[in-house]
Amino acid sequence: MAAAYPWLKSFHIIFLVSWYAGLFYLPRLFVHHAMSEDAATRQRLEIMERKLYLFVTPWAVLTVVLGLIMLFGYWDGFKTQGWMHAKLALVVPLVVFHFWCGHLVRAFRNGPNPHSHVWFRWFNEVPLVFLVLIVILVIVRPF
Repeated sequence: MAAAYPWLKSFHIIFLVSWYAGLFYLPRLFVHHAMSEDAATRQRLEIMERKLYLFVTPWAVLTVVLGLIMLFGYWDGFKTQGWMHAKLALVVPLVVFHFWCGHLVRAFRNGPNPHSHVWFRWFNEVPLVFLVLIVILVIVRPF
């Protein structure tokens, strides 16, 4: 397993970056969708949102699966690391955020718009907060 660890970690990061591209862009589409009053634009945004969500979901799954493989493969080393427990505590709501985005994609499609564009502007910042906290935990390992 030790020889495979750098490969697993590399692909975990690659999949994470791919997943995050969607987590950053999808809520931004929601902002535009909530502001739109044109039916054709709303329809185009619904298609973009659905396709983006379907595109990034496999990256989310692969990120989590590789993370779990590494976690369980090296559990003896990680089980006493407080930073890892904190990271996992942040990953769970991040996955919930991903599924919430899927719920919002369906809510926009089924209408009416569930929230204002201002609400979506704040919602748009959620993945950044998680990213900052997770990266600090992984790099700095404060505890």
